[in-house]
Parts: sequence; structure tokens; C-alpha cells
Amino acid sequence: MKTIKIIGIIPARFASTRFPGKPLAKIRGISMIERVYRQCTKASTLSSVFVATDDKTIFKHVKSFGGNVVMTSPVHQSGTDRCMEAIRIIEDKHEELYSDVIFNIQGDEPLIDPKVIDALAKAFRDPSVDIATVATAFSDSSSVQNPNTVKIVTDINQNALYFSRSPVPFFRNQAPSPDQFLKHIGMYAYRKAILKQITGMPQSALEKTESLEQLRWLENGLKIKIIRCESEGLCVDVPDDIRIVEDFMNKNNMI
Repeated sequence: MKTIKIIGIIPARFASTRFPGKPLAKIRGISMIERVYRQCTKASTLSSVFVATDDKTIFKHVKSFGGNVVMTSPVHQSGTDRCMEAIRIIEDKHEELYSDVIFNIQGDEPLIDPKVIDALAKAFRDPSVDIATVATAFSDSSSVQNPNTVKIVTDINQNALYFSRSPVPFFRNQAPSPDQFLKHIGMYAYRKAILKQITGMPQSALEKTESLEQLRWLENGLKIKIIRCESEGLCVDVPDDIRIVEDFMNKNNMI
């Protein structure tokens, strides 16, 4: 079997509405973007990892800790678009870094599990898989109701039927437990040809309604394979989430 070359891209914007400068926020003395980068380099399936940013301060910071980084346009509508530009830049400068599959890795999950990255990579051993992402069961009811946590419904082959900010499916005749809902973990992987295709698609009606770009792909007939994992991860959405991450690290004796 041909070895699949996979590059991990971590999009990192400075201008976050709810948390400006989030990639540079310190978590026990180390920036969030450095923590994400270091966790990604522990994954055995990634041939290389790059940060893709539109900010000179972030660019210089990644360089300072020895990370790979590329400067991209400030006008991208999504991390997917930023990944596409980053891949073009990387392959133009480094022919040896040609990739078959590109990972779009969220820059606000400082404790991302390298094992989850490797599990997602294994999906591409199946040549029919063009796009894949990760999901896990919810552990508490309040998160199910939170519109910032995206829910997924799948078919019997573990392909996505729908993503929503609302709790789906609707349980008409019973009170569901949290683990009956599937939580999306915001990491995507695409074959390069498909990445080129989806970045050329116009925004769709459902995408605009829910503000979820993956709905554009489904509306255009593409399949998204869902890989299940046990780790919910900890996403930093607002400044108060830093304390939650640090408390978790303290309880679990993490550095």
C-alpha cells in the first residue's frame, strides 16, 4: 500500500471576536498556539506541521519556538480557505513536502490528543474516503444545549447526515441522556483534490443558516466520514476557558 503523506495545518487568526489574540494567550506560561503545535508533532501520522496565520506577531512567535509557519491572506472566510492557501505556499517553497491529505487542526484546543489525529489519519486507508472528521459522545446535558458545540447525525456507515448547533436528533417520545448525542470535534482532514474543490464552492443556504461550512459540502453531495473517539477535548472559546483548561491540567498532573 502506498504511504499517504499528511500535512497538518493549524489556522491561527489574531482577530477573534470573542477572544482577540487567542493564539498567543498563555496557558501556564506557554502560548496556546505552541501547545497545539507541540501536541500535533507527537502524532505519528503527520509528516509535517505548519501554522497558517495572517498576523505578523503570531508569525514571529511561532518562529521563536522553532515552529513551521506561513503567512496567509487576512480575508479568508474560513480555516479551510486558509489551509488551501497555506498548502499552495508550502508546496511552492518545499517540493519535498508534497501532501496527499491535509489536516485542518483547530488552534484553540491546547490539549489535543495525538492519538485522535492518528485515528483520523487511518480513515484514509479507505480510498473512498475524501473528507473525514471526529466526533464523540456528550458527557453532560448542558453542553448538548450549547450552540457553540456542534451536534452530528450519521448514517449506518458513519457518514454525516447533518451537523447542527441545535440538539439533533429530536427525541419525541423519551428523555435522552447526553451520550445519545454526538459532539463534533472540530478537526477536518481532506484529500487535496477535494480541498481544492470545496474551497471553490460558493456558500450554501444551510451553511449561512447555521454558520457551519461543512453543511456546504453536504449540500453539494460530498460524504464526510465520522471517526468516533473517547476524548471530548477542551476548546478555548472565551478567556474564561483558560482557567478550565488549567484546572484540568492540574487535576491530571499535566505539564
